[in-house]
Amino acid sequence: MLLTLPVAVQAQFTFTTNNGAITITGYAGPGGAVTIPDTTNGYPVTSIGTNAFCNCISLTSVTIPDSVTNIEDAAFSDCYSLTSVTIGTNLTNIGDSAFENCTGLTSVLIPDSVTNIGDYAFWSCTSLTNVMLPTNVTSLGDWAFSYCSSLTSVTIPGSVTNIGNYAFSCCTSLSAITVDASNSSYSSADGVLFNQSQTTLIQCPGGKAGSYTVPNTVISICDEAFFDCPSLTNVTIGGSVTSIGGWQFNDDFSLSAITVDASNSSYSSVDGVLFNQSRTTLLQYPGGKAGSYTVPNSVTCLGDSAFYDCINLTGVALPNNVTNIGASAFQGCGKLVGVPLPNSLINIGDGAFCECYSLTSVAIPDSVITIGNEAFYDCTSLTNATIGDSVTSIGEEAFFLCTSLTSVTIPDSVTGLGPEAFAQCSSLTCATIGNCVTSIWASAFYDCTSLTSVTIPNSVTSIGFFAFSGCSSLTNVTIGASVTSIAGEAFYNCTKLTGAYFLGNAPSADSSVFYPLWADNHVIIYYLPGTTGWSNFSAITGRPTALWFLPNPLILTVGPSFGAQTNAFGFIISWATNIPVVVEACTNLSNPVWSPVGTNTLTGGSSSFSDPQWTNYPARFYRLRSP
Repeated sequence: MLLTLPVAVQAQFTFTTNNGAITITGYAGPGGAVTIPDTTNGYPVTSIGTNAFCNCISLTSVTIPDSVTNIEDAAFSDCYSLTSVTIGTNLTNIGDSAFENCTGLTSVLIPDSVTNIGDYAFWSCTSLTNVMLPTNVTSLGDWAFSYCSSLTSVTIPGSVTNIGNYAFSCCTSLSAITVDASNSSYSSADGVLFNQSQTTLIQCPGGKAGSYTVPNTVISICDEAFFDCPSLTNVTIGGSVTSIGGWQFNDDFSLSAITVDASNSSYSSVDGVLFNQSRTTLLQYPGGKAGSYTVPNSVTCLGDSAFYDCINLTGVALPNNVTNIGASAFQGCGKLVGVPLPNSLINIGDGAFCECYSLTSVAIPDSVITIGNEAFYDCTSLTNATIGDSVTSIGEEAFFLCTSLTSVTIPDSVTGLGPEAFAQCSSLTCATIGNCVTSIWASAFYDCTSLTSVTIPNSVTSIGFFAFSGCSSLTNVTIGASVTSIAGEAFYNCTKLTGAYFLGNAPSADSSVFYPLWADNHVIIYYLPGTTGWSNFSAITGRPTALWFLPNPLILTVGPSFGAQTNAFGFIISWATNIPVVVEACTNLSNPVWSPVGTNTLTGGSSSFSDPQWTNYPARFYRLRSP
């Protein structure tokens, strides 16, 4: 019980006691204006626990008493209606994500007692207009005030010795970051944040407009220092800069030119585009440029995010020297219609063409080995994708949400097919899976609602969770002989599936593989004569089984009867009941002379064959025929 509050209010809080101090761990009240008590059960309330008010969307204001010294991680995160916070005078720590995504919070007075503001503490507080940092704070965590898009100014006090990465990134209304002159670790000039000696440029405020020249003292520019500065039109980089961090100048939609001083020995620029000094790597194309662009012949690599969010770029011509397209290189280029990929290309990085909504087709050349995660994610106009014959892996979500893609052929070179690789490709009617894929990962073809049939090759050994879940037009599936496991809900909600045809022995599975088992679910499990485990498989999955008779006899390549045995080489012949089958052998496929080595009658649709003479030949090949 809360001794200082009415009974109805007491029940709204949960708490723990530790060494005579109370931590508030939860709130179940009606919201609105909430006052946190300073004592309960005779003990002081000293801490607001992790997630205590998380996602309390009815909370509009909160008063935190002087007794509280610690606000723990995510204590008020996602409280979208919270507009006002009153904090007591003894608080020392604001934990990670403490007020993250409190989008209604307009201002907060942080008392001078606070020494630490954690990672993401006020991340995406989009209504926050001003922050007065306390005079005793020593540390601001990573992303502490990032994405506070209404924040207009901030002053860093002299006490701060650590400012985390991206602490004020993507604050698009922030026109100036001012550092107190007494600070021994940081400084500011023209509203830009530097280290104390101004050899490192840490952050250009997102609201800075017009042209900006990096001071000659600067040697390095931190990651994302100029990220999301939408009103910046021109940046000049001096001759002293030797290091420019990643994700520079992205989302700078007005930026028309990045200029590098001719004396710089590490970087260069041509026509306002940023390169390394030798111009073999294109580092950044300014986001304000429109139309099409021809990449110079000297370039072999497009750096990470090189054309990121160049929203008015319509076309890019790549030279035949390019071997690598970096991560997110063209991400968000919404007007980009096409990029012909050169035969020199080896790698397509993670997210390389993610969210290129106007991209209609792509031909991935045979030189490419790797297609990264999310490489073509959400390319909603992509109707045709040709995958080259040297690709060995297709990454996670590589073609996720390509809702216009109608067909895809995965070449035999591919061994890895990542989770959700083709998920939610709702127009996909045909998917041909190559003969070297060993595993179909979770949700690989999830929600491909137009897919009607699929054949899983013999190379595949496992089918992951939700692999074909939601494929509501799928009527039949053929599952290769090497599949030994099918994960839960692999064919969940495949409402038109009537037949699952298995070429090998029954794999391991659970009861949810063909869920839901409604009355009109007519999935029948078809298996070949001579294969095993089907009674148990039927009992587990809840689906009936039936023999699958092929039009021609088949050598089964699964089970203990296949391969070298004691004094013989053997296999099982599968076909039709009580039909005779002749086994023939030869020693040279280039110039074959086939000779009969046995005749088997397929009692029950199958029969075991063994050849005791196989060791007498350097090579022995077998085939089947009717008498």
